[in-house]
Amino acid sequence: MAPWSGLWGGKAGGEAYRGTPVVVKMENPNWSISEISSPDDDDEDFLVGGRRKGGPRQERQADHLGAAAQGAPGRRLPGVLGIRGGLSRHNREAAFLVLSVLLLIVELAAYFQGWDDLAASALALPIIGVESLYAAWLRFRATYVAPLLQFLTDACVVLFLIQSADRLIQCLGCFYIHLKRIKPKPKSSALPDAEDPDAGYYPMVLVQIPMCNEKEVYQQSIAAVCNLDWPRSNFLVQVLDDSDDPTTQTLIREEVMKSQQNGARIVYRHRVLRDGYKAGNLKSAMSCSYVKDYEFVAIFDADFQPNPDFLKRTVPHFKDNNELGLVQARWSFVNKDENLLTRLQNINLCFHFEVEQQVNGVFLNFFGFNGTAGVWRIKALDDSGGWMERTTVEDMDIAVRAHLKGWKFIFLNDVECQCELPESYEAYRKQQHRWHSGPMQLFRLCLPDIIKCKIAFWKKANLIFLFFLLRKLILPFYSFTLFCIILPMTMFVPEAELPDWVVCYIPALMSLLNILPSPKSFPFIIPYLLFENTMSVTKFNAMISGLFQLGSAYEWVVTKKSGRSSEGDLISLAHKELKHQKTESAPNLDFIANDQSAPRKDAKKKHNRIYKKELALSLLLLTAAARSLLSKQGIHFYFLLFQGISFLLVGLDLIGEQIE
Repeated sequence: MAPWSGLWGGKAGGEAYRGTPVVVKMENPNWSISEISSPDDDDEDFLVGGRRKGGPRQERQADHLGAAAQGAPGRRLPGVLGIRGGLSRHNREAAFLVLSVLLLIVELAAYFQGWDDLAASALALPIIGVESLYAAWLRFRATYVAPLLQFLTDACVVLFLIQSADRLIQCLGCFYIHLKRIKPKPKSSALPDAEDPDAGYYPMVLVQIPMCNEKEVYQQSIAAVCNLDWPRSNFLVQVLDDSDDPTTQTLIREEVMKSQQNGARIVYRHRVLRDGYKAGNLKSAMSCSYVKDYEFVAIFDADFQPNPDFLKRTVPHFKDNNELGLVQARWSFVNKDENLLTRLQNINLCFHFEVEQQVNGVFLNFFGFNGTAGVWRIKALDDSGGWMERTTVEDMDIAVRAHLKGWKFIFLNDVECQCELPESYEAYRKQQHRWHSGPMQLFRLCLPDIIKCKIAFWKKANLIFLFFLLRKLILPFYSFTLFCIILPMTMFVPEAELPDWVVCYIPALMSLLNILPSPKSFPFIIPYLLFENTMSVTKFNAMISGLFQLGSAYEWVVTKKSGRSSEGDLISLAHKELKHQKTESAPNLDFIANDQSAPRKDAKKKHNRIYKKELALSLLLLTAAARSLLSKQGIHFYFLLFQGISFLLVGLDLIGEQIE
């Protein structure tokens, strides 16, 4: 567990707490010291044949060896505490299940023995015999259990209505944007002169590709970035490789050298000490002396493939707009139709970009940076304090700090960048854990700064109550508590009531609103509703771990990539390559397309994992569904039945691809 320093993480003496260092979890970790290969800090030279021209080899950073030997302060080691914590957690789940099954047995016995008639007289008349125990339970349930459960029910229903109203308002804002055809436009024309194409707006742009053991996707990302339609002298590509696998390092380095030989201005950079994972990687790259020659930085994760016109459609928005700090593009997915899991993810992310990001960008000029497919003004990054490794959501961290400094953001819904969705539930679950624990870490650390910051009161209220509390804390809390705990419990405590419109009508309406940005996914509306409630277990656990600084909140598990790419897009890029062959040399995209479509010979055997929390909740929900039959609650029965089946399928890892 991370060291406790109070709820808001303050230190004695007024020193600002910068958070517990992020722990990177990778297979076969190798913490040995290696050499960084990058442009020299004094001049901008490039690697040729594994060496730099015009400069000595960079010295090994031996001063980090002592720190590495001591170990990262946030690194978790398996021990007795972890084992005890796991056992106690499993014991709690088992006890909860045993209690629910016992209650079901008691209710069945009471039903078939005709003891239900005791409910009317249990509060007034003493009853002798076996029935007296059941009558005592009825009195205790009505006097103590039901009021508490009803209070929790009412509280969650209020939170549910507030969050539903927020979502409805966002959808209305999106409808207004489409109705009025509102679209961000550059303040001034940045198109090149017809007589002199090179006379247009082409500022210096640094393009960064952070990656870590991404051997499935590195080729297509490097090829797509090197194919960007921008003057070669005005942009430099940094491949920021944090891989711990020597084979992967060699493959990426060779790919960079091929691109250099084809005329691309690209460098390979490998860190010696991989602290802070992505944030530390970006921070280290921005420390190079040649970065001062660049005005903007575009960031693409290893599985992202920008279109050639990406910079031409994003960078012009910065011209004559000195308050603009970030231009964010939308994601599109090459494997959205791969399986049911990717289809459900596509629904969520389409709503996120089409509604949440677009509405916040148009009306507030602020939204959370998505970590990739965006262009930052380097001055805005520096003014906001640069990249920090204090949380697992470095993208949201820098966005909040930039917003507090007064920088504005633009979201371009019509500029897309292709990427991959996790195809296995294990990869998706770990990704969602990081995405939902990080905001709570950040909220603890940023709350004092938000309160003290000299920005408009409504901006502070939006950050605290809407951006963090409502959408990052309340949403996973009520989703898990209301539909996975309170609803099944009301079947065993019928004195506490949960209205039908809370169980059925409003969730169905919210699911319908969520699916509108991706209308082709309408047949999956019921699986989407059930799966979102199923994922609330992971999101709730992540939210709690991030809020209270539990050890799992600081673990960064690299999302597994499948290496699927859009072959059609690669072929189209290859056709565009032919147009530039007379003047420029570009990567061989035909070869990459054929290579990606070739079958893999080293496929490993796949297997299903067992998720005990999901299985435990499936048994609880199915037990509650059986109990609901006794009281003839139709809507509650069907909801509990299908929700229990959904948890069962996920618990047996029958959704998405199996892991290797």
